[in-house]
Amino acid sequence: MEGRNQTRVTQFILRGLSDQGELQSLLFWLFLSMYLVTFTGNLLIILAIITDSRLHTPMYFFLSNLSFSDICFTSTTIPKMLLNIQMQSRVITYAGCLSQMYFYVLFGGLGTFLLTVMAYDRFVAICHPLHYMVIMNPKFCGILLLGSWVLIVLDSLLHDLMILQLSFCTKLEILHFFCELNQVIQLACSDTFLNDLAMYLASGLLGVVPLTGILFSYTRIVSSILKISSVRGKYKAFSRCGSHLLVVSLYYGTSLGVYLSSAASQNSRASAVASVMYTVVTPMLNPFIYGLRNKDIKQALRKLFRRETFSAYMILCFKIMI
Repeated sequence: MEGRNQTRVTQFILRGLSDQGELQSLLFWLFLSMYLVTFTGNLLIILAIITDSRLHTPMYFFLSNLSFSDICFTSTTIPKMLLNIQMQSRVITYAGCLSQMYFYVLFGGLGTFLLTVMAYDRFVAICHPLHYMVIMNPKFCGILLLGSWVLIVLDSLLHDLMILQLSFCTKLEILHFFCELNQVIQLACSDTFLNDLAMYLASGLLGVVPLTGILFSYTRIVSSILKISSVRGKYKAFSRCGSHLLVVSLYYGTSLGVYLSSAASQNSRASAVASVMYTVVTPMLNPFIYGLRNKDIKQALRKLFRRETFSAYMILCFKIMI
């Protein structure tokens, strides 16, 4: 009852990664650098795939969507963190917090679904190569992408609507650099049973089910690769899914590490620091993993740079002539 008698919440306080003032400048430039690398790297992957007709295949279609998801995922949290450091403020409005939670869950979950769909794509390519283009036709790829969007939009909307039903206490400090769903729920004075239930069910939907699908796909892939007699054939088959397997391992490895460390220490600030791995570092590394390990992507990027350089040169020449 006490929580329900509170005045309506207008803002939260984000405590960030550190309370030490001397570290704020370092954190600003560090996260700004990582954000720019993430944004630029993923944008280049998208442009390379769009401009090179050879990359208009299901695998690269899903990869471009994953890069888009990574850009939006980091843009949900990092710019606000940088703005707060620059303005020497820790405030985020109630509406801003709800929006941040919505898009964080949306694009984080979308990335999980896309990794699962990409694992299925590699499974079909390696285990059923003769039927690959028939199974992974444009219509089916569109359905997979649309289904992922619909599920995660509904899940994100459900969480936000349930947060709106909560009443909050006077202590509104979040020991994180963004509005993390679980910590916002813990600040409520009203009953949070339904919110906790929805969060655990969503964790199963967005974590366990996709991971099970990925493990099933790679179990079948490994089984098929082991049946190949030549070493060269095995290497070629594995190279077709090596980058994706590395990204999946990095994503789930960091997420699981954060979950286990937070469960063991019960320290929210330590959990916030650890969560930087999957919220910032993993999206930053994805373009390097796919770009450096993929010959087609590297060739497309070279063509893109030559094209952009040529266009810039022509624009400069036109300005000089004027």
